[in-house]
Amino acid sequence: MRFAYRRLGPGGGVPVVLLQHLGGNLDEWDPRVVDGIAAWRQVITFDNRGVGASEGSTPESVEEMARDAIAFIRALGFDRVDLVGFALGGFVAQAIALREPELVCKMVLAATGPAGGAGIAEIKGVAARQFTKAALTFRHPKRYLFFTQSAAGRRAAGEFLGRLKERKAGRDRAVSLKATSAHLKAARAWGLQKPDDLSRITHPVLVVGGENDSVLPVGNSVDLDRRLPDSELELYPDAGHGGIFQHHDAFVAKALKFLEE
Repeated sequence: MRFAYRRLGPGGGVPVVLLQHLGGNLDEWDPRVVDGIAAWRQVITFDNRGVGASEGSTPESVEEMARDAIAFIRALGFDRVDLVGFALGGFVAQAIALREPELVCKMVLAATGPAGGAGIAEIKGVAARQFTKAALTFRHPKRYLFFTQSAAGRRAAGEFLGRLKERKAGRDRAVSLKATSAHLKAARAWGLQKPDDLSRITHPVLVVGGENDSVLPVGNSVDLDRRLPDSELELYPDAGHGGIFQHHDAFVAKALKFLEE
């Protein structure tokens, strides 16, 4: 099995592995977030199985995605990593920490939620409505999925979408509809399953979210912080699902401080 990945930043030390959102590939990470962390730490972004340029069929469960991520990390020769999981990637990060706790040092869980969390099982319907709205207004779906419709949110959306075009060479392969469908099934199953015992995750965790997240309600971030034994919570005002991209400077500074403490 071949995984597509990128390695940035200085070598050595504990790497920071980024786990991507539903239907996202390497090129959909905000360069300000990736490069900001990579200015100080080794960063690895990758496409999980069946996503973008990675081989294989996309799993339809978070648990399988976690197993693949563990196999990828082990194949690179790492026995300790920090994880940054965004949305679906946050589900996967939790599953990794529960499955192989010795592999994880610290975690950042962004715009995500626990198994069985409120509204997670309805993510397909939410996405469908936002994609329809985008089509009717001739706008990119992420303007509605990731950002609020305030003046600040609209401005941040435009800037974010512009940054995603900065890479000109070696761009990733588009995510197939089949892979996106598998992600949606995995997210729905995560939302319907019995809640995990998060007291078993004793790693330090930074939980971040947007106060106006229309994709995964911000109550899920609050719930994670309440149930994790060693966590801290950071919420961004007038921010949606893509709060870490809208407030990229603040997020990078907070994440680096947390990871380095």
